[in-house]
Amino acid sequence: MEFLLDTINLETIRLYNDCLEIDGVTSNPSIVKKEGRVDFYQHMKDIRQVIGFDKTLHVQVIGKTYEEMMTDAKALISEIDSDIYIKVPTTLDGLKVMKELKKMEIGVTATAIYSTFQGIMAINVGADYIAPYYNRMENLGVQSSEVLLELSEVIKTSQSSTKILAASFKNVLQVNSAISAGAHAVTIGPDILDNGLNLVSVDQAVEDFRDDWFSLYDKYSIE
Repeated sequence: MEFLLDTINLETIRLYNDCLEIDGVTSNPSIVKKEGRVDFYQHMKDIRQVIGFDKTLHVQVIGKTYEEMMTDAKALISEIDSDIYIKVPTTLDGLKVMKELKKMEIGVTATAIYSTFQGIMAINVGADYIAPYYNRMENLGVQSSEVLLELSEVIKTSQSSTKILAASFKNVLQVNSAISAGAHAVTIGPDILDNGLNLVSVDQAVEDFRDDWFSLYDKYSIE
């Protein structure tokens, strides 16, 4: 099970990289926009410095045509590093880009997946990761867990090395459901992490334990 952070905020990445065993960082233009106008390439290099080369860094193209996306991909590889995973939307032109990048032995993450069929096509061209948009599919009336289950079965029966990287969550329940449905990896925003870990009931339990200890030993320390 791989756990990735869906943010480019350096402070957040440092925090969770220190506290958890994260497997990488994902980004897209909308996530970049949340940080404001940064020196993009330098910022990606800074993220790489934090997480190292043993973790994955996924960066998205913005072009729409094959030519535009290939130009973007080559710029990302040249300006950041050749170990990044290029995020490519799963359109017909995008599939052509994925196929070409795999010939170049570049990591590929097929993104903007809303259906089982899209995922199958990305598996067909050798994408390393496929990223179904869990909450966005739910909003369209698509049974996200069913899509993940179907893709997981395709990967098993075809003995593909492609991994399902579930993305686009609105709450912890969706993350849990994606993992139960067969996702090999999930990418989670800091808001989901905050909601999942900073629970009032947990804080209260900790305080109760501390108070009980203090009532016995008159100090808030075991030392």
